[in-house]
Formats: sequence, C-alpha cells, structure tokens
Amino acid sequence: MCLATDFTEYFDHLTQMAYDNNVTAGEVYEKYDVKRGLRNTNGTGVLVGLTRIADVYGYKLENGVKIPDEGRLSYRGIDIRDLVEGFQQEKRRGFEESVFLLLFGKLPTQSELADFNALLDDYRALPPGYTESMILKIPSKDIMNKLMRSVLVLYSHDDDPDNTSIENVLRQSIQMIARFPTIISYGYQAKAHYIDGKSLFIHAPRRGVGTAENVLHMIRSDNRYSRTEAETLDLLLALHADHGGGNNSAFATHVVSSSGTDTYSALAAAIGSLKGPKHGGANKMVIEMVADIKANVEDWSDVEQLKTYLKKILKKQAFDGQGLIYGMGHAVYTLSDPRAVLLKKKAFELALEKNAMKEFELFSNIEALTKELFKEMKGSDVAIAANVDLYSGFVYEMLNIPADLYTPLFAVARVAGWCAHRIEQIVSDTKIMRPAYKNILEPQPYIRIKNR
Repeated sequence: MCLATDFTEYFDHLTQMAYDNNVTAGEVYEKYDVKRGLRNTNGTGVLVGLTRIADVYGYKLENGVKIPDEGRLSYRGIDIRDLVEGFQQEKRRGFEESVFLLLFGKLPTQSELADFNALLDDYRALPPGYTESMILKIPSKDIMNKLMRSVLVLYSHDDDPDNTSIENVLRQSIQMIARFPTIISYGYQAKAHYIDGKSLFIHAPRRGVGTAENVLHMIRSDNRYSRTEAETLDLLLALHADHGGGNNSAFATHVVSSSGTDTYSALAAAIGSLKGPKHGGANKMVIEMVADIKANVEDWSDVEQLKTYLKKILKKQAFDGQGLIYGMGHAVYTLSDPRAVLLKKKAFELALEKNAMKEFELFSNIEALTKELFKEMKGSDVAIAANVDLYSGFVYEMLNIPADLYTPLFAVARVAGWCAHRIEQIVSDTKIMRPAYKNILEPQPYIRIKNR
C-alpha cells in the first residue's frame, strides 16, 4: 500500500479514518449542553470577558428572546456615527483618530493627533533589506499568508520581542499598525509580478498623508488618486478598525495573548483567523455573487428580473448553491448595520464621481429586494439588513483595488482593534484562557500489535 501507484487509494483510506474517528453528532452536543460556536441557544454570544474598547448592539433581549433593533457601534463609548460625522465635516482623515481612540481610550487633541501621525510615519518603512529578502524573494499567491509570515519574521528584527510590558507592547503595536499597509502593498506587487507576470512597482510610503492615501499611493503604478477615493478608503478603514471583543479574530488575540506570548505571535493568530472565509472574506463573495448576477440576469436594472434571480439564490438554485445573499444579514445586527449605512452614503458619492450609478442601484436593489424576499419566504417578522460587506466590496471595486487586497485591507484596519484588545488582556485579565472540553469516548483497551 505504500507504493506510489497506491498512494491515492491509501490516502483516501487515511482520510476516511480521520473523519470517522472525529465526527460527533449534533445531538451529543445538545446532551451535554455545549455552546457550539460559543453561541447560546437564542443565538447570542456566550459571555467570556469584559471590554472597554468597543460595543456592538443589534437587538434587545426580553425574557431571553431577541427583539430586532437598529444597530449601533461605538469605539470607547463614542457612537461611530458621531465619530464619522466629526471627521467628515472637518474634512480630515478619520482612521488615525480612530486608532488613537481605540488604543488610548480618549479622543486625541489636535497636537496629540499630529504627534501620533508623525510617529506612524516614522514607522511605515520596513527594516533594511526586509523588502528584498522577505517579500520579493518569497512571493505568495495569497496576501494574507504573506502578511502573516511577514509579521512573524519582524520578530527577528525586534531587539526586545518578548517583553510584554505595556510600554514595549505599545511600541510594537504602533509599528505594526504603521507597517501593515506597506507589507500588503509590497506583498501584492510581488504577487502581481512574480506570479501574475505583471510589472513590478515598489513605491516608498509618503509622510503626512495617512494610511488610506499611502495604500492608494503604494498599490497604483502612477501613485494617483482623487480626494473622494482617499476619503472613501479612509472611512472604510475607520469603520473596520474594531468590532468588539466577540468577533473571531479579536477573540483569537485575547486567547493567544493570555498565554503571555509575544505581539508578533498574537497578531499572526489574528491574521490567520481573519483569513478564514467565514470572517474576513465575505466582501470577495459579494463581488463574485454580483458578477454572477450580471452574467445571468438579462437586464439586472429590472427589479423583477433581479428579484427572481435572488430568489433562486436563496433557494440554492443559483450561484454557489449555499442559499446565501452575501452582504445581507449579521450575527448581531438585525434592523441595520451602522457601518453599512455610513458606507452606503459615501459609496453614492464615489459612484457619482466614477459614473457607476447603475452599479450603485444594483447593490441598493439587492439590499431592498432581499429584505422583501425574506419577509415573503420566512415570515413578516423576520428582520435582515445589509452588512458592511455589501458596500465594502462595491467600494473596493470602484477604487479599482484588486480582489487580492480585499481581506488584507480589512487587516490593515482591524490590527488597531487587535492591538487594543491585546493591551486590555495584558492589563486586566492575567489568567490564561483555558476552556473545558468534555471527553465523550469510553476507555479503550490497548491491543498488542500482533492482535490488532
């Protein structure tokens, strides 16, 4: 069975054994009252910690029953709508202000924000020789994979990598927040050149323009972008900077940080979590779904034709057969996702500039028609709303950002939240996280090899 010609059959045999000896039926979980996915029976999350960083609200609980409500998101107690309105009205960048707020628990003064922006600029460049040896010589077909490996290698460029004092972790955190945009931009250029056969462009980060503009500057061959493009990407980064401690990647950061490990290992774990299609890859699925709609609906501006095809998707008769309208619905938000509401307004502005109003109307119709279909197919009391992924994918597409960078840009934003949660874990909860798993297998006798 170990001959090369028998390998496929043998590996099929191993695969079946691995599956058969690890599968546990759903009713067994119910028997032991296991909270699968850390979810209570009513769909709410199991309470495993406390946080001051961000709050996500999407429903009311009355006698253990979820009652749909308008969604809210707050950073350090400040409503995201107020935060966004503040920096948009004053025509300035908002992502760096959001990062400061998440890390330090207060809004920065004008001088504090200027100093913080200067510090980020000081850290944006990668260590000498790092770009050539780590990124260009070892390109990856997946930029999230490249980001994770690059973060782990930065451990070797740190003179004090294992020191978990808040001063040192804060220094590492600000460096990582500053360097993520450079890593993903160069990682994309390496992939585009060495794997896709395109021209190679390596642009040094610029001072004084912030994170969003640096991303657009570094990924575009001509370095050019409009004010609306920069404002839209900045808004998207601010909206993605954190989403409470209960999301998968933030929780991964808490779990790994609780062991006392280094910042690079903790952030690599968070990146691995975000890379999963159930967490960070949903906006790519939105764009794939919309491309499928355009290919299969003769006139996708016709509401009835579009509704008919969306119904087929929900019935698992079209697209990927999963029965999901990607970009609709959320684990917490019910009546609305405040991030989607804010981003939709900015997407409208960008669509006007890009002459993409027909596409904007398509996304808007998908949102409205999915709500109608859910009420028709699942009952009038069923609530579903667009989540941020519906419009983030559309925005990335209008910004001409390659799909390879959709999830990495999510990481560029969310690293701010990960670092804030890591600091909170180190300061407030010194116990290592060690949840319980119940062994459900009866004791087995050892059988000598000649008798097996």
